[in-house]
Amino acid sequence: MSRRSVLVTVIILVGLGAVVWLRASRGDGEARFVTVTADIMAAPISVTVEAPVASEAAEIVFSIFHAVDASMSEWKPTTPLSEVNRSAGRRAAPVPDELLALIRRGLAIGERTDGAFDITWAALWGLWDFTAEVPTVPADDAVGRRVMLVDFRRVQVDEAAGTVFLPQEGMVIGLGGIAKGHALDRAARALRARGIYDFMISAAGQMMLGGTRGGRPWRIGVRDPRGTRDDFFATLELTDTSVSTSGDYERFFVREGVRYHHILDPRTGRPSRGVRSATVVTEDATLADALSTALMILGVERGVSVAAAWDGVEALLIDDDGVVHTTSGLAGLPRTRTNPG
Repeated sequence: MSRRSVLVTVIILVGLGAVVWLRASRGDGEARFVTVTADIMAAPISVTVEAPVASEAAEIVFSIFHAVDASMSEWKPTTPLSEVNRSAGRRAAPVPDELLALIRRGLAIGERTDGAFDITWAALWGLWDFTAEVPTVPADDAVGRRVMLVDFRRVQVDEAAGTVFLPQEGMVIGLGGIAKGHALDRAARALRARGIYDFMISAAGQMMLGGTRGGRPWRIGVRDPRGTRDDFFATLELTDTSVSTSGDYERFFVREGVRYHHILDPRTGRPSRGVRSATVVTEDATLADALSTALMILGVERGVSVAAAWDGVEALLIDDDGVVHTTSGLAGLPRTRTNPG
């Protein structure tokens, strides 16, 4: 996808965190499309396709998400990734080729994002509980100890042996910032292989869009980070691409006027600052998944620069003042938001 090929009718509703399919009025092909949803990978996974192929498409997509979850979840004790984590500091663990390739991809993205995307971030997670009745801010010394366990450059991948080794006990690989994108890429390829070209697959804050809906591009809205769930400030019209949004408003708490959210900077162990939301548009769903998180952490100036250096990637970031910053392909968007709060 060239930088100029992103289909944008400047109605781009972008806010971050959740992208939303905007339904058009009947008569444009909408009536032929149905949506099937299942809970997989701790998120609602939805498939929207023409009604005659809905059952087949849902079976294809959901089976792929289940397979990815069974191999790549860091939370399920039976997965190959969990074995890598249990073996940290002791021995290299064998992993399937697909998992090995995704770990290598994550490490490569980490290099290009200055470590803002780091697959060893998961050592931090126990510090923060955003679902607690009274969430607390962890002490500096506790954060410092965990940050010492976060460094993607220490991960040892032996491609010939098919193994991954974490050299220090307590290190943990977590693929939550890239595995859903990988599943979306796999699912899209599988649908096209079965002759299903018009589809939308949604996984939490990310979508994979194939073909059109009734002959028109898919219209995707992204939430205003400081609005309600029904508030949008831009709309994207897209086809054959992926769009992923990350934001500071899905899981967070406020202490003494400071917002603490779930997107942690792996370099500091604390929530990122300076960006309310980041949206990435690219044909590569795996990359979109990882980059939308990384851009939140990199900040506006560096984030836009990193995104622009990637071929076929467009990005939109909203800073803490509600100002919009974009790569060149999305430059037609309004530069401020209506809800600065």
